[in-house]
Amino acid sequence: MKITLYTDGAAKGNPGPGGYGVVLMAGKHYKEISEGFVKTTNNRMELLAVIVGLEALKNKGMSVRVFSDSKYVVDAVEKKWLLGWEKKGFKGKKNPDLWKRFLVVYRKHQVSFTWVKGHAGNLYNEKCDQLAVLAAESNELKIDKGYENLDSEDKLF
Repeated sequence: MKITLYTDGAAKGNPGPGGYGVVLMAGKHYKEISEGFVKTTNNRMELLAVIVGLEALKNKGMSVRVFSDSKYVVDAVEKKWLLGWEKKGFKGKKNPDLWKRFLVVYRKHQVSFTWVKGHAGNLYNEKCDQLAVLAAESNELKIDKGYENLDSEDKLF
């Protein structure tokens, strides 16, 4: 079965409160996932949306087509930059915690990416954007531990 995964991330301020939205579809199955964080960045939320969507799949080896309006995520994977970053231990790259987590779940499936223009009327991209914004505005925001840890380390130097 082919899985369609739409994702989006949002941050109010960069860094600032943020969230992600995910829409998973396969045949008659449809699922929405979202979550918000106190302090994070837009790129972290864009990437986390893809990770969470892939982690939600119950079976390995699924054929997944990811639709994202994030050039950061789509280009890193499709242009194979990510593999070079991995070989160099993500030295000098942002969000290594999430990229490492992404690679684990990415390698369990056959994943392809399609970039879609954001805020251009694509029904499911718009839905993901709504989910991400609502999550970022929620009263139940979590701590983005990866960002907070990176932020704390940055302050030491």
